[in-house]
Amino acid sequence: MKTIIAAILIAVCQTSAWADGLKNLEDFVKNTKSGRSDFTQVVTAPAKAGQSARSKTSSGTFEFLRPNRFKFVYQKPFEQTIVADGQTLWLYDVDLKQVTARQQNQALGATPAALIASAPDLRALQADFTLSAAPQADGLQWVLALPKAKDGQLQSVRVGFRAGALAALEILDSFGQNSVLSFGTFQANAALDASHFQFKPPPGADVIRQ
Repeated sequence: MKTIIAAILIAVCQTSAWADGLKNLEDFVKNTKSGRSDFTQVVTAPAKAGQSARSKTSSGTFEFLRPNRFKFVYQKPFEQTIVADGQTLWLYDVDLKQVTARQQNQALGATPAALIASAPDLRALQADFTLSAAPQADGLQWVLALPKAKDGQLQSVRVGFRAGALAALEILDSFGQNSVLSFGTFQANAALDASHFQFKPPPGADVIRQ
């Protein structure tokens, strides 16, 4: 009898902890209108025959203003900027001196950026993702997001929260490549306005519009 009761209590506690991850995502989307943080990104390619998996690490800063505006500035090891200004998604590769511009409403949809920065509410996310609470791990409460579109570039996304603050983003793409973004101290509702997310191609850069 004691064993059965203990098992029930453990199950209840686990369910409550898992559910907190989904509640954290709902609160984050609803109450965090802007934010900024530094980040470290580790991208691991699937192992090939006779070889071990290869990883690459980069770092930079991330800012967003809900809805539909965000900026990733990669600083190491290569400089690259990704900016969404509400209409256009810009990607600037400093080394190549090349800017790629795409219509934002066609480029985002079921993307990790939509999960953490673009969607105005949870209902908007649920149009593109099936959301569920995931087991607590690494001291974080997780949400699993599965894209509803079956022909996209993503298999799954996990969003991790620590004490209600955005802490991690784990992305598995259709090629089996895993990308983990770990956020530093997250500043919620930072003083940002729309002009901060305007992007002007640098002089001399090639601009490709898609």
